[in-house]
Amino acid sequence: MDQQQQEKIIVHVDPDLEELIPGYLTNRKNDIAAIHDALGSNDLDKIRIIGHSMKGSGRGYGFEEITEIGMLIESAAKVQQTGEILPLVRRLEDYLNRIEIVYE
Repeated sequence: MDQQQQEKIIVHVDPDLEELIPGYLTNRKNDIAAIHDALGSNDLDKIRIIGHSMKGSGRGYGFEEITEIGMLIESAAKVQQTGEILPLVRRLEDYLNRIEIVYE
């Protein structure tokens, strides 16, 4: 694993959201599994909806990267570019594994 993959990503989050963040992040991990399942059955509409949801929610919780990845997943699903989806899911997975949340 290279240096960049091992580095933590510090995310500053409003302390008012502290109780919501663990559930939100668990739901994003569940989205990863759901996208894998949807890819297996070529359900691009489901993938589009998941991406759209991430796009709409990430920024509100302080996770700009989740918003960006969600937007890209939604776009790829809309134009049926399935080959672009898996690398984005890996990017999301890597992000979730590396984030360190600072409440302030």
